[in-house]
Amino acid sequence: MVIELKPLVTLLAIVNPLAAVPFFIHYTQNFSRAQRRHTVFISSFSAFMVIAVSALLGLEILSFFGISLASFQVGGGLLLMTSALSMLNAQPADSRSNPDELREAEEKSSIGSSIAVVPLTIPLLTGPATMSTVVIYADKAKGWLPQLTLVGYGVVIGLATLLCFALAEPIAKRLGKTGINIMTRLMGLILTALSVELIAEGLYKLFPILSRAA
Repeated sequence: MVIELKPLVTLLAIVNPLAAVPFFIHYTQNFSRAQRRHTVFISSFSAFMVIAVSALLGLEILSFFGISLASFQVGGGLLLMTSALSMLNAQPADSRSNPDELREAEEKSSIGSSIAVVPLTIPLLTGPATMSTVVIYADKAKGWLPQLTLVGYGVVIGLATLLCFALAEPIAKRLGKTGINIMTRLMGLILTALSVELIAEGLYKLFPILSRAA
């Protein structure tokens, strides 16, 4: 069986832990080394858990609310497009959090509380666009092996987050703001094309006449 890598590429483009490095540095600047290590671990594990839960339970949640996958694909594609447009403007993470969330994170970091889950993991790393993408690919995963592979991609995302956050300061010094922005824009370009594919596929399912016309 050939393992499809498109879901992994899509998730790496959406999550883009490199773009979250400046936020990690900012929120943990007053943390001790032990607190920072703890934040790195919790953020990485939380990113994995969001993807794993979305892959295993996302379709059941849609079924419970009576939402068709085609409608969810179009909505998820639009979310991806929104994220992609923000990334093309070099605004990868800030656009995923509202001012209240960022202010709350500032207050938590100032008193030494962990900000690993909110806002670092949700919504900076794994927001609604990530969750909807995982659910869409989970529907295409027929059988336990493809579904397990999708969960495995969550492990890869968690490890990528762990690596980027653990090496946050060297990465920031090496790439600089310009380098991170270039990487973000490249990811945004890839994500734009993928979001168009998802929207088109969802529209074909909702309006079969479109596929016949094409």
